[in-house]
Amino acid sequence: MAIDKITLEILKNHCCAAAESMAYTLYRTAHSTFVKETEDFTTGLTTPDGFTFATPTELGATWFVGMNYGNVIQSIDDYEDGDICITNDPYSGFVCTHTPDMHIWKPIFHEGEIVCFAVGHIHNTDVGGAVPASLSRTLSEVHQEGIRIPPTKIMRGGEFNKDVLDILLTNVRMPEQNWGDLKAQIAAVHTGDRRVKEMIAKFGADTFRDGIEDLLDYAETQARAIIADLPDGEYFFADYMDEDAVDGWPCRIALNLIIEGDSCTFDFSTSDPQLESSMNIPTGGEERHVMMLVGLVYVLYTLDPTLFLNSGVTRVCRCILPKGTIVNPEFPAAVGMRTLSSMRLQEITFGAFVQAAPDRLPASPCSGGPIMNVNSVDNRSGRRVVASIGPISGGAGGNPMEDGAEGSGANGSFLKNTPVEINEAEVPIKLLRYGLAQNSGGPGKHRGGLATEMRFQASSPNTKITARNRDRTRFRSWGVMHGNAGTNSVFLLNPGSNHEVNLGNTDVLTIGPGDVIHVAAGGSGGWGDPLERDPAAVVRDVQAGFVTPEKAAEDYGVVLENGSFDAAATEARRRDLARERGFYDFGPERNAFEALWTEDNYRDLTELLEGMPVHWRFFLKHRMFEAVADDTDSEAGPTLSIRERFEKIVSEYPELSHSLG
Repeated sequence: MAIDKITLEILKNHCCAAAESMAYTLYRTAHSTFVKETEDFTTGLTTPDGFTFATPTELGATWFVGMNYGNVIQSIDDYEDGDICITNDPYSGFVCTHTPDMHIWKPIFHEGEIVCFAVGHIHNTDVGGAVPASLSRTLSEVHQEGIRIPPTKIMRGGEFNKDVLDILLTNVRMPEQNWGDLKAQIAAVHTGDRRVKEMIAKFGADTFRDGIEDLLDYAETQARAIIADLPDGEYFFADYMDEDAVDGWPCRIALNLIIEGDSCTFDFSTSDPQLESSMNIPTGGEERHVMMLVGLVYVLYTLDPTLFLNSGVTRVCRCILPKGTIVNPEFPAAVGMRTLSSMRLQEITFGAFVQAAPDRLPASPCSGGPIMNVNSVDNRSGRRVVASIGPISGGAGGNPMEDGAEGSGANGSFLKNTPVEINEAEVPIKLLRYGLAQNSGGPGKHRGGLATEMRFQASSPNTKITARNRDRTRFRSWGVMHGNAGTNSVFLLNPGSNHEVNLGNTDVLTIGPGDVIHVAAGGSGGWGDPLERDPAAVVRDVQAGFVTPEKAAEDYGVVLENGSFDAAATEARRRDLARERGFYDFGPERNAFEALWTEDNYRDLTELLEGMPVHWRFFLKHRMFEAVADDTDSEAGPTLSIRERFEKIVSEYPELSHSLG
C-alpha cells in the first residue's frame, strides 16, 4: 500500500541519514589508508530481496547505487538475529566483482521478521595472492588474485565464526589491517540496525515496509522521465583499453544504446571476448548488473541532479551481455582489474548518450591514472608496510557550460587523495612532486580538466610498486563537439636520468633506494572548438601554469603579448588554424588504428570469434591482429579480407576442430 508523499519524503530523508551514519561509522573506525583516506567503501540498506533503497552521497564509493544483494542473500539457508554474512568471491552471486572488495550483509529483524538488510563493502588493500595488493593485469586466473570467501556467516548470533576469520587473516599480507577494517564494517552495519529500528519506532513497521518499496518506485519514475526526454534512436560508441596483454594489442568494449520511450537497452554484443588478463567484468549475464550501469546512473544524475539514487534507477535499462565476453566472462577468468574496464565502460556510456544530448553532457573524463600501492620495509622500525599511497586521478571532461574540474577524478572522484604528509609518515618513500600535469587537458571551447602527476623516491631495497589501472598510454580520452582529445598517461622510472625507462602499462615492479617513479594520468577531453575559446581564458590558463605559451598559440590560436593577448594577431592566427572538425576527436593514435580496423572489419572479427569456443577466442583475436598487421606492413599491402584471413588462421590449428565438435 502506497504511503502519502509527505511521509515518503520524510522517510526518504531518514533512510539516507541512516546510510550516511553507517558510512561515518566505517570512515571513522577503519584502519587502512585506502578506506579511511581514499574512501573506497560503501554502506547501504536493502529490501529483504536485496535491492538497495538507501545509500550515502557524502562518503564512500558512488559506483554501487544500483547494487542488488539478492543472490548472496538467497545463498544463506537461514538467518538469525545477530548474524552477519560475508563474501569476496566474484563468482559467488556476482555481488563482489573482485577479491579485494569484501561485502557484508546483516539481517535486521522486527518481531521475528526480516524487514531489511544493512550492507556494505570495503576494498581491502591486500587479500593475498600472487602480487602485493592482490591485483595486476598480468594475472590470468581468479585463483591468483587472493583468498576467496564464498557467502558464509562471519558472525552467528553475535559471535564471530573464528574458523572463517582465521582462514581469512592467515592468507593476507597485513592481517591486522584487514582485521581492523572488518571490525569497522561490522560496526557500520550495527549502526544501520539501530537506525532502522529507530525508524520503525517512529513510522511503524507497515509504513516502513511499504515506504522502502515506494522509494524504489519513486526513483524509477524519476529515471523514466529523464530517459523519455531524450530522442529515441540507436547510438553506437566503442572505446579501447590500450593493452589486454603484454603484446600491446587493444581490447574493445562496444555499446549499442537503444532508447525507446522511457526505457533503454545496452547491447554489448560486439565487445571483445574475455581476456587472458584480469580486466574482465564478472556479471553472470545479469541484465541489470550494477557494474554495467554505473555510467547510466551518472548520466541520469547529470541530466537531473534531483534524481533519488537507489536500485529503482536501474529498472529503466536492460543489458545484453553475451557469455564468454569481457562483460560476462566464464570462470576462472581473472577479474581483479575490472576497475579499469568499468571506468572505460562508463566513458563509453557517456560517449553514447552525448550523441542524444550533446548540449547537456560533457566530453570524456580522464583515465589511465593508477591506484598506487607500495610494499616495502620501514628502515626505522623494520616493520613491513603494504599501503595505498593514493589514486593518480585526472580531470573531468569539458562540458557545455564550463571547463572540466582539474584533477578531480571525475567519475572516480569518490576516491580521495592521500595527503603527502600521511604518505611520508606511514610509507618509506619521499614525495618529490604532487600536482597538476601541464598541457594535459584536451583543448576546447571549454577545456578538459588537467590530470594529476606524482613523483616519489624509494628509500628501502626491494620496494615493490603496484600501479593498478594503468591505461591510456596508447589511446586518449576523447573530445566532443569539435573539442580535442586529452594527453596520454605517463609512467617512468628514473625520469631525466641516463637510466630512464618508459614503463608503459607495467603495473608491478621492484625498485630500490634512490629510484624515482614518475606517474601521470591521461588528460580529459575538451568540449567545443578550441578556436572559439575566450582568449582571456587562455591567458589565465597560461598565467596559472595550466597551458604553456607554445600550446596557447598551437592549440587555441592565441598570440600572447605583455601578459595579455594581441587581438589582431590572434584573430589572424585563428583564421589560419581553422579547419573542419569531427563530432569526436579520438587522437591520432586511435585514428590510425581504426583506419585499418574499421567498424565493419571489427564487426566481422567479433562475429567470427563468437562462433569459436571461449577458450580459443582470445588467442585467435591476437593471431588476427598480428596477421593483419604483418599484411599491412608488407610491400603488397593487405591481400585478404578479414573473413578470409580468419579462415586461413583457423585452418592452421587442426586441434580447434575437436573443440568445434
